[in-house]
Amino acid sequence: MPVNHSLLRCAQPLTILAIESSCDDTAASVMCDGRVASNVVFGQLVHEKYGGVVPELASRRHHIDIVPVVNAALREANVDKKNVDVIGFTQGPGLLGPLLVGNCFAKSLAFALKIPLVGIHHIQAHVLANFIDEPKPTFPFLCLTVSGGHTQILWVKDYFDMEIVGQTQDDAVGEAFDKIAKLMGFSYPGGPFIDEYAQDGNPQAFSFPDTRVPGLNFSFSGIKAAFARFIQTKTSAFIEENRADICASIEATLIEMLLHKLVKATQETCMRTVALAGGVAANRYLRKQLMALADEYGWQLFIPSMQYCTDNAAMVAMATYYKYLRGDFAGLSTNAFSRMVLPTH
Repeated sequence: MPVNHSLLRCAQPLTILAIESSCDDTAASVMCDGRVASNVVFGQLVHEKYGGVVPELASRRHHIDIVPVVNAALREANVDKKNVDVIGFTQGPGLLGPLLVGNCFAKSLAFALKIPLVGIHHIQAHVLANFIDEPKPTFPFLCLTVSGGHTQILWVKDYFDMEIVGQTQDDAVGEAFDKIAKLMGFSYPGGPFIDEYAQDGNPQAFSFPDTRVPGLNFSFSGIKAAFARFIQTKTSAFIEENRADICASIEATLIEMLLHKLVKATQETCMRTVALAGGVAANRYLRKQLMALADEYGWQLFIPSMQYCTDNAAMVAMATYYKYLRGDFAGLSTNAFSRMVLPTH
């Protein structure tokens, strides 16, 4: 009778070390038997003065930070590296230099410890962050994935079977937030500054054009241009005096553009289970409006905790866990990719 190796893997205790290095955060996480034991994220302040991530500088910082961050994750979890069973790492998409740092480190450590290696798609990891804590969504469901590099509505059929039903045709919403924040004079990353000032503002104080495109796709280049024209006509004193209202109004416009398409997607697919993922999922107005829509339309809504929204390694560990159970391993010749197609079954 053939042995079901998947069932054997499920029955065994499992310790995962996961590494995330797709952009400017060096992150490591240890997961023991499907539970997060540590989740360490080290940001790079060096990019603030440039108003955005400088790939070469990001790569250099990852080289410096990756060993201390991994050691900190192991220490916090009280796990010796010799007791790690599998290593997962972000394979792509992202900035190639930073990805290669994580890729090479993960391969070297897996080779030294003689343990399996698992490559993870960054977007799949964001979606699977919804499975870290209870309750967990059931398949199928729609996931609004919003970050600095991606804006997508995904039809999630299984852990690694995700179909794009709508996506941005130009800028990601996170990029729009950061570029609009730069026009406001905020340092990078600017999205959280808009979110913070908007707490005290009136979202209806100013009107901005809602640049929608047909179908379930998004476009944010037009709203960026419109906001730039708006700012150019205002004095610095006006901007200072109305900062909260400006932030609240542009935030509300961007979030409405997202949620309009999400509602449309649920209606077209007859889906009533909805999840949120990605760095912009930390935006408080987005979370609040999503919860209101869930009440209005009777959705079963899943939103990861704040620490699992922005780039982190716990989400990579969660994806590694499910890939390990399937026996889906990478070889030591595996590479990193700045662009990477979202795989489906």
